[in-house]
Amino acid sequence: DIMIVGRTDMNRAMDGDVVAVELLPESQWRRPGNKIAKPGEEHKDGNEDGNEDDKEDDKENETVSLAPAVAEDADDGSAVKAKREDGVVPTGRVIGVVKRNWRERGYAACIDIGPGAAGAAASKAAQDATTAAARASRLLAVPQDRRLPKIRIQTRQAAALVDQRIVVVIDSWPADSPYPEGHYVKSLGKLGDADAETAAVLLEADVDDRPFAPAVHACVPPLPWSFDERTHLQAQPHREDLRNLRVCSVDPPGCRDIDDALSCRPLDDEGMPGLLELGVHIADVTSFLHPDTAMDDEAKRRGTTTYLVQRRLDMLPKPLTEDICSLRGGVERLTFSVFFRFDAKTGLPVPGVEPRFTKAVIKSAAALTYAEAQTMMDDPNDDSPLANDLRRINACARSLRKRRIDAGALTLASPEVRFEMDKETNQPLDVGMYVTREANQMVEEMMLLANVASAERILRAFPSHALLRRHPTPAPRMFDPLLKACRAAGVDVDVSTSKKLADSLDAAVRPDDQYFNTLLRIVATRCMSQAVYCVSGAHSVNDRVHYGLAAPLYTHFTSPIRRYADVVVHRLLNAALGLERAHASLQDSEALKAVSDNINVRHRNSQMAARASVEL
Repeated sequence: DIMIVGRTDMNRAMDGDVVAVELLPESQWRRPGNKIAKPGEEHKDGNEDGNEDDKEDDKENETVSLAPAVAEDADDGSAVKAKREDGVVPTGRVIGVVKRNWRERGYAACIDIGPGAAGAAASKAAQDATTAAARASRLLAVPQDRRLPKIRIQTRQAAALVDQRIVVVIDSWPADSPYPEGHYVKSLGKLGDADAETAAVLLEADVDDRPFAPAVHACVPPLPWSFDERTHLQAQPHREDLRNLRVCSVDPPGCRDIDDALSCRPLDDEGMPGLLELGVHIADVTSFLHPDTAMDDEAKRRGTTTYLVQRRLDMLPKPLTEDICSLRGGVERLTFSVFFRFDAKTGLPVPGVEPRFTKAVIKSAAALTYAEAQTMMDDPNDDSPLANDLRRINACARSLRKRRIDAGALTLASPEVRFEMDKETNQPLDVGMYVTREANQMVEEMMLLANVASAERILRAFPSHALLRRHPTPAPRMFDPLLKACRAAGVDVDVSTSKKLADSLDAAVRPDDQYFNTLLRIVATRCMSQAVYCVSGAHSVNDRVHYGLAAPLYTHFTSPIRRYADVVVHRLLNAALGLERAHASLQDSEALKAVSDNINVRHRNSQMAARASVEL
């Protein structure tokens, strides 16, 4: 890693650009820190037009660096590494921009009206715009992303824009200018307005909030959709009729895109006493989403559904996600199901018995919330068949969780909050910490079980073309922030293996501080790079592991309504089971890699937007 410090040494490069870097002599290397050299001290820019706003900006302290601030900002989870004992790191400067990465949709910004010449110029332009002296004014727009430089724009609408959140596009960056040149595109609304700031969040995260095109909607079956025995059973002999199987879903309150459900039945009556058949049923999205269609192209481009505080941005059209594919209670729906045989005594899968995948049709007995499912399991007076099913599933989930943790799986944490929204205005009324119940963990364990089984099945069928999800083992130096925090708190943490880290975090408790352990787990989470999707053939066996789950193989199968990765895995499973021929794109390593790369970007952008929405 090479550290670049200050606007001068960045040489008009911006975040995301591909650049050529010159490594400075070791005598000019610097130590990373919070104090950044002032641009005015680094260079004297050619200010040919004598604009005072340029000179004023040179006096500002700007925190500018191309080095990642946290582990998840680095492509490989790395951070700048000190080469010498005194902390000095390799330092360089940009000598050329190989490829620009300016965003075509523009950047969220506001007009610079702060103290100094730039703000004075904007104020004067705003005043002039209300008189007959209105003329085009050259203003500085301040991007919402502080990693970006101010952008010079020319407009006659200064008076109307000074209190607006606007969108600007960069057109060029002259070699003799301290600022890129751009133009005003549109206003998102007044500064501080929830809708305007939400639009800015989506723009900055590069999340598409535009409505689906008519060609996409044309791919959705007309409503009302209903199950048809001739079409979905007689014409599809591989699909099992499981409508008499007791199935239920367990989701957050208000969930309408229900993509998973569970079942559990004792096998005593089938001559297998003490055994259970546990089923995980996933919406059969690929029966409606076909390759080489406008809807598939759009889903592939969007990559994932984005959940904001006040709304949801779907990967697929709502008629599909909330109706046709949603496993709602009391209606017949198509599924891709996987069955496991469990030992009721140990609560673990029976050794040597392979999971059984099948296409099916189910009729969910109930669509429960986590709270409702928990109440049913905890109520000693509730002896209903569904409550007993849930208790059996939960007992198995406890055993699975214990086995995972014993293997070294990490129980990490992230700050999650729950908003109570006004149904009429869609504005937040109240906020509180998100409550995790045992029912949440029950569903989580079942989903993990199905995902691991799917990874093993598609890798066996496609050794070099399976879409997997890997979580790289962190380099020891990535845990420096955690170790530093623990030393300050007087806590010993061993990060040599995931098992030792998990045990250390479990032991780091303070009886008088209920949040202490959670905070340490949040710090530990932020020290790690994010899990990413990959193509199996591009990585060795050791590089495919999922560090956080302590799993040698992992993928995503359980949420095809909201993740395109799961759609790809469903198609791979279809081919692996001989239900359909593998599409050409599934056998093209480069095409699969392009899909996985895009999904990784879209998934991360979606997370950034969701977090920013909560902060907003």
